[in-house]
Formats: sequence, C-alpha cells, structure tokens
Amino acid sequence: MLRATATFATLRKLWRTQFRRSRRRALQAMALFSLGLWLIVACSPTPPPEDSTAAAAPAGSGRVSVGTTLQARTLDPADAYEIFPGILLYNLGDRLYTYKPGTTDLAPQLATEMPEISADGLTYTIPLRDDVVLHDGTPFDAEVMVFSIQRFMENGGRPAFLLADKIAAVEATDEHELTITLKEPFAAFTALLTFWGVTPVPPDQYEIASGSFNPDSFVGSGPYKLASFSPDAIKLDVNPDYWGDAPKNEGIDIQIFTSAANLYNTFRTEGIDVAYQTLDPDQIASLEREADSNDWTVIEAGTTVTNFMTLNQKIEPFDDVRVRQAVAAMIDRELINERVFQGQAEPLYSLIPTSFDIYEPVFKQAYGDGNFEQAKELLAEAGFSEANPFTLEIWYPSSSTTRSIVATTLKESIEQGLPGIVTVVLNSAESATIWENVAKGVYPTVLANWYPDYYDADTFIQPFMSCSEGSEAQLCVKGESQDSGSFYFSDRANKLLSEERGNPDPEARNQVFKELQTLLGEDVPYIPLWQNKDYVFAQGEVKGVEIQPSQQFLLWQIEK
Repeated sequence: MLRATATFATLRKLWRTQFRRSRRRALQAMALFSLGLWLIVACSPTPPPEDSTAAAAPAGSGRVSVGTTLQARTLDPADAYEIFPGILLYNLGDRLYTYKPGTTDLAPQLATEMPEISADGLTYTIPLRDDVVLHDGTPFDAEVMVFSIQRFMENGGRPAFLLADKIAAVEATDEHELTITLKEPFAAFTALLTFWGVTPVPPDQYEIASGSFNPDSFVGSGPYKLASFSPDAIKLDVNPDYWGDAPKNEGIDIQIFTSAANLYNTFRTEGIDVAYQTLDPDQIASLEREADSNDWTVIEAGTTVTNFMTLNQKIEPFDDVRVRQAVAAMIDRELINERVFQGQAEPLYSLIPTSFDIYEPVFKQAYGDGNFEQAKELLAEAGFSEANPFTLEIWYPSSSTTRSIVATTLKESIEQGLPGIVTVVLNSAESATIWENVAKGVYPTVLANWYPDYYDADTFIQPFMSCSEGSEAQLCVKGESQDSGSFYFSDRANKLLSEERGNPDPEARNQVFKELQTLLGEDVPYIPLWQNKDYVFAQGEVKGVEIQPSQQFLLWQIEK
C-alpha cells in the first residue's frame, strides 16, 4: 500500500501515470521519514505543541484518539489513492474480500464465499451477503455493488485504471450474485478486490459521471460512520447497525498534526492515545528508548513500501548491461540504512518485498553491498577507468528530503570507494516535473518508491518489467517500463509475466516470480535499495494496536 509511485498499466493515459507518480512521491515526502525535521529537532530544543485542538479522549471514555501527520485529500472511494484515505475507507467501508487479521490469507467479507472462476479464467461469480445495510439504510445487494464498481471505473478517479484496465463487464446475475467478466485472465484479481476503493456506496447519494466525486463525505457499510471530516480533525462513530462484529472502542478521534515535532510532543505528554505516521528517525529512537519507563507500547512492522533506482537504458552508457551491473555493485544498502534511517529501514535486494516467501535477494547474491572491486572490473570491461572516468548522474524529487540524504550518502560512498573512476552528480527537480519527464526518457537514473495496490507479488514486478510494445533493439516504446523510465524490453520477461498472470496455480506462479527476480538481477533495469518500516506508538492502557501484513490499520481492534 504500498504503490508507490505509479502502477504503469499498459493502456493508461500518460497524465494518469504522472498523476499517480507525483502523488506517491509527494506522499513519501510527508508520510515516511521527514528527515529534514529530524535534523532540526536534533540540533535545537523541542518546541511545544502548536496544535491546540489535539487532545486525548476524556478520562473514562471508550473513544480512542489517534495522532498523525498524514492528510486526507478525499474520502471518495472512486478517487482516493493515498495511504491515509485508504486506511479511513478500510475502516468506514467493506470490500468483497479481505484478509484474515494477522495474515495475508484472503477471506470473503461482503461476499459469502470465494469466487467461482470459469475454466478460461475470465468470469468470476461472487455470491453476496443478504444481511448488510449501508449507513443511510440502503440495503446492500448486487445492484448496489454493480453501481459502485461501474462508478469506480467510469468517473475517472486516480485509481480507476485498477479495475477499468481489467474488467470487461460487471452485472447483477441475481439479487445477491455478482458476475464480473475480465478482459483477460488475471490470477491476482481476487486480491485486487480487497482494494479500499472497491466498496459499496448508495446510488442515491453518489452518481456515475466523469469527474463527479464526494470528497468530504462517505456513506458505506463499514463498522464506523463518518461523524466529521476537516483538514485537522476526523471523527469516526461506531455504526450501531453493522452486520459484523462491533468495534472494541466507542469511536475514533483523529488529530492531524502540522509537524512530526508536534505529534511527538503531544504523544509524550499523553495528549493522544496512539501516534501513527509520521515520526522522524530520531524521535522514533527516543520513544523506543523510553518506552518501558513510560509504559508505552512500540509496534514495529515491516512494510511493502519499496525504494529503488531506475536506470534508463535509452541513455548511454546505461544501454550497456555491464555499466548497470557496476552501479548495482556500488550500492551500499547497509550504509544507507544506518546513516540515513538509523537502522529503521531494511536493505532490499529485489523488487519483491521481504515479507513474501518468494523473495529472492538476487542483488545481494550477485553484487553484495559496496562491492567496489566488482564495480571497477565491470566498468573496466565497459571501457571506463581513471583515464576515462564514469559520471553517474542521480535525479530525485526536490521535495523529498529522504532522497536528498540518500543521494548524498551514495555520492560520498561511491566516490570514496572508486576515486578518480566515478564521479557522482546529484540533481533534483520539482516532483511534477520529475514524473512528467520520466516516461520521456529525460533522466539517466531516478530515485523512486512504490506503494502496492494489493498484496500480491504481481504488483511489484509487472508494473516494472512488462512492455506492451517494443523490441530488444528499440527497447520499450509503449508500456509499463517506458512509464517507469527504464525502457526495459525483454521477450522473456513479457512471456513470464503473461504466464504468471494467467496461471491460477500458486506454486506455478511462485516459480515464475523466482525466474523474474533472477532476470531482474541479470538485466538490472532497476536497483532495489531499501524497504521502509512502519512504527506505531500507543499509551500503556491502549491495546490491540497492530499493523496488518497487508499494511492496513484496523481501528476497530483498538481498545482501552
């Protein structure tokens, strides 16, 4: 949910790809590690909280107060594509399928059973619950779900392509039976139906019309109702008519802070029950050190947010695989983790996160970390030496303090390890400019990140290694890898991706993913760098706070 930057769907319009990329990286700047603030906080006295509206729930209240620096642009499920609105919608609405708490095992939610899939993999027949009522009293049935899915696809919101690129038709084949026909087989489709936007909304309060959205309200079927929504505070009340288990609290009060410093100070002074995204590394380390003495609970979870470097094969010398491999050997992930993140990240050696059983650390096996001797040999084979030095140009969004520090760390490490042979040049540009130009092939390398849309290995590989139009000679001229800026083209990769997407057998798919990771390590169109960690802090009397393996935050499990 982790996505990222962008999912680069083959038929997606360019503006949509740029929009998603820009949003994902902008989110990273404000929602992951605000390192610039860390440097300020570490060097000066901690300022008092400025957010006067932040306050814990009254003593004895069963309501839970949550503090965050994340922002919610919209609560319309057809347009919400950021992490924080996704968390809110996950708690305000239901989906056809979900994950069993604490696992990545798919389970029916508004559906009563797993889908019946036709032999050709195109038709999904889904039986629906008949005991669900939406927040406004609208009975849930197949027609409501058809309306909601069609609206998701047709209104043109940021995530519309997720379903529009895959669904040929959706219809109510009975009052409580939904039938979805795909354009082509897609083995991860059931997992995709867990996406927070695929949630029912009442037809009399929403409409199907291009660009029509309800950003400040939400009516759905979930365990909470939206009580109030503003830029600095959001309140969720318990839905007394919820069809499932009732929340373990009496409601959620969310305070949106203007800075990590204010979030940090308010939690320390017990002004909020839970602090969730985003604290700086120094603040996280401080809260961890003092947790026992202050009776704080520290929840650390790996995330599926991946970070990588894109290498543009249309720009010399990155058309030479030996140069790309040399750059891979130069990268010292352990140094990045310790110097930039204080150990609060995880080195990553594949585009697939470590939480997947099929994760293969192919870059560690092939190149290691800071292997400058190997890099020197590969560069020499490609014609580079002290007499003919190699210039590595690294671009990143100017709004991302994290990427700026990572880039500086890489420059110092590489130039020290390969003096006179490699010069690293750092460049940045405004986020919108960066992502507008990536698909045009303007930059030789770019530091990027990725938030997945659903929990399946496909969403970490297909958007980067596939290409719908191109050749080994031309590289990618239309498709995912063009949009991501690598222009990678491989007949083998395309065939493997088609095979895994069309094969419902999990074991067979896993074998294909292993082959794709091996190919990634050989061809090096991207270099995986690090994987983020997620931290949540709770006061001692608060229980049930945890981040799910799917990266969702289940507010209804929290109690005090």
